[in-house]
Amino acid sequence: MALISVDGLRDELAGGDPPVLLDVRWLLGGPDGAGEYAKGHLPGAVFVDLDTQLSRPRGPGEGRHPLPDPVALQETLRDAGVSDGSRVVVYDAANSTSAARGWWVLRWAGLSDVRVLDGGLAAWESAGLPVTTEVPLPPVGSFVVDAGRLPVLDAGEVARWARESVVLDARAPERYRGDVEPVDPVAGHVPGAVNSPTVENVETDGSFRPAAELRERFVAAGVDDGIPVGVYCGSGVTAAHTLLALEVAGFSGVLYPGSWSEWVCDSSRPVATGPDPS
Repeated sequence: MALISVDGLRDELAGGDPPVLLDVRWLLGGPDGAGEYAKGHLPGAVFVDLDTQLSRPRGPGEGRHPLPDPVALQETLRDAGVSDGSRVVVYDAANSTSAARGWWVLRWAGLSDVRVLDGGLAAWESAGLPVTTEVPLPPVGSFVVDAGRLPVLDAGEVARWARESVVLDARAPERYRGDVEPVDPVAGHVPGAVNSPTVENVETDGSFRPAAELRERFVAAGVDDGIPVGVYCGSGVTAAHTLLALEVAGFSGVLYPGSWSEWVCDSSRPVATGPDPS
């Protein structure tokens, strides 16, 4: 399973072989994740920064959150205590948007046992479980990054999949339609992409909707067993959340890491607006 409940994590942490905990709190525009971590986090959790450790600096023609450099990522994960064969649980404040980025990147890097805490820190605290400000010093791990263990799409493949298969745009409907664009220089969506907002993957408390509900939602968007599904968002963060939701629903999908922020770097790429895919 890609998700773990609060009760499940509590029991595993109390056992003899607890998982490595990674705190990946992040929000576009703030507040600062490291600052939130310093105010209180799950006991034993190590903070990992989405902008600088689960991504690398942006280069010309790239999206806002390019995939991390494998050597730098390996150092980050070893410092957090991750070894080959480690079980890892990733969490964020509540709705798993940034935790899903961590989940996807770690699996892309070659870790097989990675789960997301459903409901995040909010669910943990709602259950009356403790948080701490103590920063752990785990023993250095030995994990060797094997980058590329999950497939990715480039812009050309996204354009083709949007014509011939299914591509989901995980951004808010108003950004998909092109009504507003608060971050990127061009508004709209990839022609043929279907809007599937990340916020609709979760309940009001931030926990994931039941698998059957998610499956019904994705089927309505054109997803079906055996059909290739690509996913993008603004910069490859919330798209990972939709990939996680697809997995919970029993489907699979492929990330376009550059996403919309990369797509619009090339003015020759077509842009669609309005509520319809084309």
